[in-house]
Amino acid sequence: MFSAIKFGRQAGPVPDAVYSEIIATLYGTLVPIVFAGVAQALVGMITARETGDIVTAALAAIGVMVAAVRTFDVLAYRRRIGEAPSVDRAEAVKWEWRYASGSVVTALIVGLAAARGLMLDDAICSVMAIGVAFGFGAGVVARLSLRPAVAIADLLATGLPVIIVTLTVPDLRHFGLGVLLAIYLGCSLEMVRLSYKSTISQITLKQQFEQLARLDPMTGVFNRSVLDTELVEIVAGRETGVAVHAIDLDHFKAANDRFGHPVGDALLKQVAERLKSIAQPGDLIVRMGGDEFILVQKYIPSREDAEGMARRIFESVCAPYRVGGHEIVIGASIGVALSPDDGQSVEALLVSSDAALYQAKENRGGYVFADKLLAAVRAKAGSAKAADRELAA
Repeated sequence: MFSAIKFGRQAGPVPDAVYSEIIATLYGTLVPIVFAGVAQALVGMITARETGDIVTAALAAIGVMVAAVRTFDVLAYRRRIGEAPSVDRAEAVKWEWRYASGSVVTALIVGLAAARGLMLDDAICSVMAIGVAFGFGAGVVARLSLRPAVAIADLLATGLPVIIVTLTVPDLRHFGLGVLLAIYLGCSLEMVRLSYKSTISQITLKQQFEQLARLDPMTGVFNRSVLDTELVEIVAGRETGVAVHAIDLDHFKAANDRFGHPVGDALLKQVAERLKSIAQPGDLIVRMGGDEFILVQKYIPSREDAEGMARRIFESVCAPYRVGGHEIVIGASIGVALSPDDGQSVEALLVSSDAALYQAKENRGGYVFADKLLAAVRAKAGSAKAADRELAA
């Protein structure tokens, strides 16, 4: 209900990244919640003292309690974000429902208090109660336009009780006040609509620009800047293993020199498309620059899964290409590092996969695992020590 609403041409749920940012803005400040609680307490206390109205006092007390609950809810959200900044859509929806419930309850209390104030024989108390309602409504328009369903519910809960009371009193002044409040309510709803469309467009553009900044313009896969963000998150706290496949295209330079840079660029695009076709959902493909790529497997329950991916990469990349009327065959050298055995940090995994890649190039293609490379080095070192012992004997 709260995550999608049709407003002009804006319809349907917003992208996950945009939605998460919107929910974060809801919990961004405590000031409106605290001020609403203080205002209700102040007006309720003065009105109850001056008129002796128990209903107003009760509404004020409930409003203060709701403000306290909402304050603790904001603090709980901040603790959650402090533990892990990433919030998926399902969890974000739950947080929105919590915020929306508290906001609508507050709006209804403010609206009922304003309506009750009009029924009392005290002009100043009535003005204070309506003033709180107007202030709350202005805050709703300013802060909740990004969640228009919540904003509409708040505005209706605040305005309708007051409008109903004014229109039911057989008095021209009350009737005029009711009409003015209805006009104010209608204008507020229109402001919510306009603000929603404008702000959603701005946030979406921001997300698009951020995404473009992380993409390689030629191939459409990620550029190396994502290694400091996505790869760090992938490696950190992963229960299953992660495999980093460092890929270098063999004989690409010769093809590029022979057929020209346009053909070379088209060849790189086809390589990227082939890597996309064999990658699993959630895997990360990065162009490091030139003819070097990295494919990160997020979920590898066993070493055989990583070896199967390395084999598929090699067979796919080495298959013939058809570019600009030319049939081109290139090779591939692949270095594979597995976490946590070959490294528990991004830097360690990249160093291990790069060392394995160097060995694969020495072998003139194919794929090499970093642990096998380390085993070979140890075996070589052991042979050397054995030879030294024989000579010493």
